[in-house]
Amino acid sequence: MKLQQLVEEKVGFLIVFTFLVISVGLLVEIVPLFFTKAVTEPTKGVKPYNALQVAGRDIYVREGCYNCHSQMIRPFRAETERYGHYSVGGESVYDRPFQWGSKRTGPDLARVGGRYSDEWHRLHLLDPRSVVPESNMPAFPWLARNKVDSESVVTRMKALRAVGTPYSDEEIAKAPELLKDKSEMEAVIAYLQGLGLALKKR
Repeated sequence: MKLQQLVEEKVGFLIVFTFLVISVGLLVEIVPLFFTKAVTEPTKGVKPYNALQVAGRDIYVREGCYNCHSQMIRPFRAETERYGHYSVGGESVYDRPFQWGSKRTGPDLARVGGRYSDEWHRLHLLDPRSVVPESNMPAFPWLARNKVDSESVVTRMKALRAVGTPYSDEEIAKAPELLKDKSEMEAVIAYLQGLGLALKKR
């Protein structure tokens, strides 16, 4: 009873005990994942994003697409029947930060790669209701007008290499050529078309 009273009356003790509880939770739940190969090593078939996909992913995050579209299929029957194999940690080893989430408004995008044509994605980004009448997603027409900033992508690739993504000097050097005259829409579509291909046929 005295401990409870102490915590209730002294804010400093409440903060200390809250910090201790969170620390124990982190030690038990999070720290072991740093030593689990299934989470720290790429799943067979998973490759680092190419320069265009890196640009597309950055635009995807910039535009807030992850607020409605997670990239995590959970191991529940309803989800695996609709989307395919559930998401595994090894699929996201090159994602910094990863785009998993438990709340979504739009469909899950973890297995969207190859499901629709590039043209379908283009129409969906320009006028979502032209392909999905019930969609409440806004249009993104400026993506078709804006060109990819190759310099920022090269910088991003170098930063990703510094934290463990295995980009070669050649891949980074060729990035500006790959991105030349590419629109932001092309980059987003390239990113989406690469999602979930490694486990798609399992």
